[in-house]
Amino acid sequence: MALRNQVQLIVYPNRIGDNLADLADFLEQHCLGKIGGVHLLPPYPSNADGGFSPLTHKEIDPIYGSWQDFDRISQKFDVCMDLMINHISDASVEFQDFLQHGYDSDYADLFVHVDQMGEITPDDMAKIHIRKEKEPFREITFADGSSGKVWCTFTEHQIDLNYNSPKTYALMEDYIAFLTSHGVNLFRLDAFGYTTKQIGTSCFLVEPDVYDLLKWVDDTAREYGAETLPEVHDHSSYQYAIALHGMHPYGFALAPLLLYSLLDGNSTYLKQWLRMCPRNQITVLDTHDGICIPDVEGVLPPDKIQAIINNVSERSGDPILRRSAANVHSVGAIYQLTCTYYDALKRNDDAYLAARAIQLFAPGIPQVYYVGLLAGENDHELMDATGELRDINRHFYTPDEIAAALEKPVVKRLFKLMEFRSKYPAFDGVFHLQYANNTSVAMCWRTNEYSCELFVDLLFKKSTIRYIDVKSRRWLTMRV
Repeated sequence: MALRNQVQLIVYPNRIGDNLADLADFLEQHCLGKIGGVHLLPPYPSNADGGFSPLTHKEIDPIYGSWQDFDRISQKFDVCMDLMINHISDASVEFQDFLQHGYDSDYADLFVHVDQMGEITPDDMAKIHIRKEKEPFREITFADGSSGKVWCTFTEHQIDLNYNSPKTYALMEDYIAFLTSHGVNLFRLDAFGYTTKQIGTSCFLVEPDVYDLLKWVDDTAREYGAETLPEVHDHSSYQYAIALHGMHPYGFALAPLLLYSLLDGNSTYLKQWLRMCPRNQITVLDTHDGICIPDVEGVLPPDKIQAIINNVSERSGDPILRRSAANVHSVGAIYQLTCTYYDALKRNDDAYLAARAIQLFAPGIPQVYYVGLLAGENDHELMDATGELRDINRHFYTPDEIAAALEKPVVKRLFKLMEFRSKYPAFDGVFHLQYANNTSVAMCWRTNEYSCELFVDLLFKKSTIRYIDVKSRRWLTMRV
């Protein structure tokens, strides 16, 4: 079933209430008509990385509930789920069997055996794009006392998969078939860029191999009635390439681009991006990760990117730095800014609503993160308690906090805006950028019958929507 062209909510299974049943209650009570889809962050049993080290994709961790709770959500909303195509948990049945039986294991070929890849020289190592401060390998000891070495890009618990083996493809298809049977119709392909391991290259986004793999995943997903959303944080050109290959790209550049536009009162670069951005993209301003900087390279000049970093860093936790053996190729070494989007815009309600209005009117399907939905502020206490910088934007909401947030004027205004975006028929038409000076932005959507227009004054942070009313067929005005 094709994705609904409506707002989607990004949410953990246990941070709007304690579990999936609580989340389903919240969605049914407050979100019907406002959103059409849910990106549910991993509810799988996992032993690392906030759910992104799954033991399997075919189970719900009991602490979150059951597939019955999940089905309650998928029966009313589109569902996007993460498909970890790069790795699997070291606690998985497959990897534990490999440790027990070594290379005689039925699952041995699922993993990348570094010792069998030939000599890896210091020059080779210097080229590899890494995500931690040491080589992306892990020494393992088998039950018989012998040892080996597997590829391990992220934490030591996340063991990379081998895409030179048919068994890996069979495992992925099994996951896809199972999840689509529970109503999943969009797969976010987490960390797909690290699947291409060729010694002598960066082993990251190796072209054209990476697109060959993505095509297989996308074709397989479509056989089961789903679509794909490859996830990568790097130069904006990769998003255009993903779109040209027929998959949904992320509009990650929009988040830092809007921060610059609203903080500086300048629409020049925003309008350039709106003219050319992929029309089938998924847009976000905030996610479970930080506000990523690499994605806006090539969209904003380096001095403008540095200005965002300097401005937002005053109100955020420490930024996350890039970890790579290759030369840093961007402004400084900043990878992500750790901050809620509401705090990044100085908790200015009008500025925040202007950013959301532009996101919701931009081409593509918009996703709103649960903390952003509730105009959440930086959670320094959680960040300090866990030591995870990104936890500043991963608050656990109690029922009382949810009730209080829903009464905030900024949240009520956002819900009204989301309902308009999810219901108004012109968004199924054609996007146009309209004339505006360099301190404002104007855009519209049109069908044969309906039209809606957004005008945002970036200096005064005021946003206005004009639209042809469905019932009266007259032009009406709505203040955002």
